Formats: sequence, C-alpha cells, structure tokens
Amino acid sequence: MVSVSGVRGRVAEGLTPEIIAHFAAAFGAYALRNGPGKTVVIGRDSRVSGPMFSRAAVAGLQSVGCDVVDVGVAPTPSVQLTVEELGAAGGLAVTASHNPIEWNALKFIGPSGMFLDGEQSLEMRAILDGEIPRASWRDLGGYREDDGAIDRHLEKILSIPFLNVEKIRSRHFHVALDCVRGAGGTIFPKLLEALGCRVEAINMETDGLFPREPEPVAANLGELEALVATSGAVVGFATDPDVDRLSLVSEKGEALGEDYTLALAARLVLGHRPGKVVTNLSTSRLLDDVAEQAGTTLVRAAVGEINVVRKMEAEGATIGGEGNGGVILPDVHLTRDAPVAAALILQLLAEDDRPLSEIAAGIGHYEIVKEKVDRPAGSLDDAYQVLAERLGAPGVDRQDGLRLDWPDERRWAHLRPSGTEPIVRIIAEAPTREEASRLVESLRGALPA
Repeated sequence: MVSVSGVRGRVAEGLTPEIIAHFAAAFGAYALRNGPGKTVVIGRDSRVSGPMFSRAAVAGLQSVGCDVVDVGVAPTPSVQLTVEELGAAGGLAVTASHNPIEWNALKFIGPSGMFLDGEQSLEMRAILDGEIPRASWRDLGGYREDDGAIDRHLEKILSIPFLNVEKIRSRHFHVALDCVRGAGGTIFPKLLEALGCRVEAINMETDGLFPREPEPVAANLGELEALVATSGAVVGFATDPDVDRLSLVSEKGEALGEDYTLALAARLVLGHRPGKVVTNLSTSRLLDDVAEQAGTTLVRAAVGEINVVRKMEAEGATIGGEGNGGVILPDVHLTRDAPVAAALILQLLAEDDRPLSEIAAGIGHYEIVKEKVDRPAGSLDDAYQVLAERLGAPGVDRQDGLRLDWPDERRWAHLRPSGTEPIVRIIAEAPTREEASRLVESLRGALPA
C-alpha cells in the first residue's frame, strides 16, 4: 500500500526486498533532484525484517548515486532530526510504526527532515512510474554508519528552553517504562537517566519481538498498568516501535488514554510560551479546553502528520500534534516525538505537586466512540452536504471529509473515507459514552445506502 508518506505491506506477501529497493531508488532520484547534495540518511525500528529491508533500501539508494548515512536502530524522530542536522537531501525510515510485527514499511523524509507532503509524493511517484536513472559504476553512492543520532536527539531535548533539567532531577521521579521491544530502548534509558529518574522497565530489548500489540492504546497497556501499580511509580510511559507516540499511565496504574498526552504537554508548554496550538480534525476536544484555559487559539488540520506540520508552520504554532499520543514541539523538530513528550510530562510533574491522575482530571474528560461503515455509492461530497443540512451542526469543516461541531454541547463528529479500504470511518466525542454512541448512530443512519 502506497500513501503520501511512504509504502507499507506484510513481509513476503505485499512487501519484498525487491519492492523496497525499487522505491528507495525512486526516492533517491527524487532526493538528488530536490535536495542539497547527495546524502540520504537511513534508520529503522527494531523489527525482525528491518535489517533485510534496510540493506535493500541502501542498495536502491546507492544504485542512483546517493551517499548513504546509516544511523541503525533509532527512533523515527531521531532519523528525521539527523536529516536536518546533516543538511542531507532526504531520509528513509524503515518502520511500520504501530502496525503488527508481520508488517514493515518505508517512510520518505524530505530535506527539511519532515515527511513528504502530497505534492512531493506525486513527484516521487512520477519517477517511480518512469525509468529510474541509475548511476554508472563510477558514480555509485557511498555508505557510512553514524552512531551519533541518539545523542544529538537527546542534546536537543535537554536544551528545550523551558525544560528545567535540574528541577526534574531534584525530584528523583520513579518512572515505569514499556518500549515494546522497539527502538525506544535506544533512547529512553539515556533520557530518563539524564533527568535523574529511577526506572522500572519492561520490554526494553531492541529485537522487535513485540510482546503486546504495538499500538500504545489503553487496551494494550495492561502489563505497564500492573507495573506502575505494584512499583509505586508516579507515571508510566509506553511507546510504539518507532517512538513517535507516547501513552501515559497514572500513578493509580490506570492508562489515561492517548489523547491526554498532547493535552497535558500543551498545558505545560502554553504555561511557558503562549501561542497557537495545531492538531488534526480527529483529536479530542480536551485540547480545545486546554487552549481555551490558556487564552489561545486551537487550529485544526487534515489528518496526517505532515498536514499538521504544514499548518503549524503557517500559523507559527507553539505546539501541535495528534491525539494518538503524538506531540510536536518546534523547539526540537517538526515531527511527533515520544521522548520530547516524556520530557514535557516530567516537567509538568516537577512544576505541579499533584499526582498525574489529578492533573489529568483537571483538564476534563470526554468519551470517544469510533466505528466504520461501508462507503456509500455515489459522491461522498453529496452525502456530506446532506448530512450537514440534516444534522444542523453550528460548526462544519470540509477540509478532510466532514467534521461537525456542536461546541455549546461539547460534542463533535468526524467522517472520513479510508485511503485503503472501501469504508468511511466515523468518530464522535461527547461528555458521555451514551451521547457519543447516539451521535455515531445518527450519522450512520443519515448516510445514504
């Protein structure tokens, strides 16, 4: 499956080394055409198929004349930051993010260190669909390894202007950690040591043998919840395999839900630096409440990290991200970054003497219900128009599917077609699960057959 930011599939079924090499060669040709110089950075998460696909991607890049800098097993945000700091022409992250163990993927990174947007992806696809220009034997690309990506990433995090490292260190926080045997094991121990934390850790090996479903949603964090409850930790951190998402477990041993990560991080950042906040259309209105309490503006973008990032650039946002646990802080880099999120949460705990569960309760609570329905025949635009008129929502946003808002009733719904399946995803949020479920049902019933 090919998306704006990359290509993914099941190992040996839809994804083979030959396919990876072909896509990497096309990306390399794109990078040589658009980026400065001929260096391309590559890194990977810890999946078992990662070394094979990484070597295939390196071969594809070298075949078009790119000089490859390999950072090895590293968080995706570390790879992106390396692209920017080395002034590279681009980068490749070999990762399927939160997908199950049998999946892998390539993510395409532009010279800015950000994922390709729609227009850039179309240009690369044109190269892919044509004849890729190969280098002669004299002009094949070089290869070198770089073991400094993690330390450079840590240096940027510890240099966040409002991160008071000494204050955090003085608290000697007891932290529980679950890195799902992904790339988080390369950076989180170093980060938490630098911040003076006492750590109880599980699943830290970087062998890619995921012991739980890799997406860090509340339903998958039972082992971490138990660890927090029995160890007396003040917070539990859970990541996905490529370390761009962070979920939290409170001191009570209860997963907060991934929407709280961005909301709590934004609360901290806005207390130090007022400014706009950007998130996508499917993120909880917890963030609306945080922005309102801070006296600032929340701006929503289409779903997809690059869409949020582009909107952050346009708005000059102070912080942004997605409700899946992805926090984007421009002080470090314009990408979702779990270690950044963890540092911000520890700063919040250092400044607020209340336990995490009380801090989270103070910003509110909503219930989200998600469902999917078969895509109706005919134009979805026509269906959206009918829905908007029939349901009479005061707020209507059409930039990515259809989002309907009832701000006075503190509820909303978002309908969006899947890019890979013939379905429409429906997500609704309200103060109670019953209200959210009723909203989903009313939307489902209003869609044409």
